Amino acid sequence: MSKGTVGAVAAGVVVAACVIGGIMSIERIPAGYVGIIYNANGGVEDETLAQGWHIVAPWKKVREYSVGIEQGTFSAEDENSFEIPTKDGKTITVDMEYSYHFDPEKITDTFNQFKGQDGKDIEETFIRSKLKAWAGEVSATYPVTDIFGDKRSELNNKVQEYVASEFTEYGIVIDSVNFTRIETDAETAEAIQKKVNAQQELELAQIEAETAQVQANKDKEVALIAAEKDKEVALIAAKRDKEVAEQNAEAAKIRGEGIAASNKAIAESLTPELIERQKYEKWNGELPQVQAGNNASFIVDVPSEVE
Repeated sequence: MSKGTVGAVAAGVVVAACVIGGIMSIERIPAGYVGIIYNANGGVEDETLAQGWHIVAPWKKVREYSVGIEQGTFSAEDENSFEIPTKDGKTITVDMEYSYHFDPEKITDTFNQFKGQDGKDIEETFIRSKLKAWAGEVSATYPVTDIFGDKRSELNNKVQEYVASEFTEYGIVIDSVNFTRIETDAETAEAIQKKVNAQQELELAQIEAETAQVQANKDKEVALIAAEKDKEVALIAAKRDKEVAEQNAEAAKIRGEGIAASNKAIAESLTPELIERQKYEKWNGELPQVQAGNNASFIVDVPSEVE
């Protein structure tokens, strides 16, 4: 092979190596992610890569971490539901939805703590296992009847608060945690239902008792109002009757005084002369008539006075 041919081949190899090296040094960071550059010789670089295309030396490695919200699930449909304990020794099966992102201010520390694992690897090997474990630590403080009763929302909130605080030191931000399904065995479910029924019956009895008490208070109030009105009516009638009686008594007194005065005036006006005069005025001028029979009885016919 001639020297020219050898030179051309060598040049071609160099060009090919440069092209391949250039292709390998181009990195694309998706939207919502940042890239960490790791140099085997110098460690982690302080500067992170934002979304877009970047040229990176072939001897450097890039790890991607989501700073946008990532979502995950545990569900029966995917056969990855899990069990958590309760305070009274029972276990419940749950489905869960969660969302998270990596704290961009701590992303370098996260890389170091997880020894260069990328975000998806951290989710699969760490985030999901810790969600199960820490959810169980919270559920173990609640009786099963409370979880299936009025404490379910409280449990959900407590789990979210707890896991969010535990993940903070790892540079992982938990945005939400939500139990989408909670189930238990048939025996426990039946016992819970009995308790729920008893509680509902108790609440219904309390409501009925309160309603009866309210009605009794209402009836008592109505009776008191009616009695007060009757009392007022009786007082008004008594007052009216008293006034009428007083008025009648006064009228009778006035009439009596008038009659007495009239009689007195008449009595004072009847002199002997007046009486004789009235007799004279009433006499019709006829004399008395006497009739006698054989047995010497007689009848005196006295003319009647004209009144």
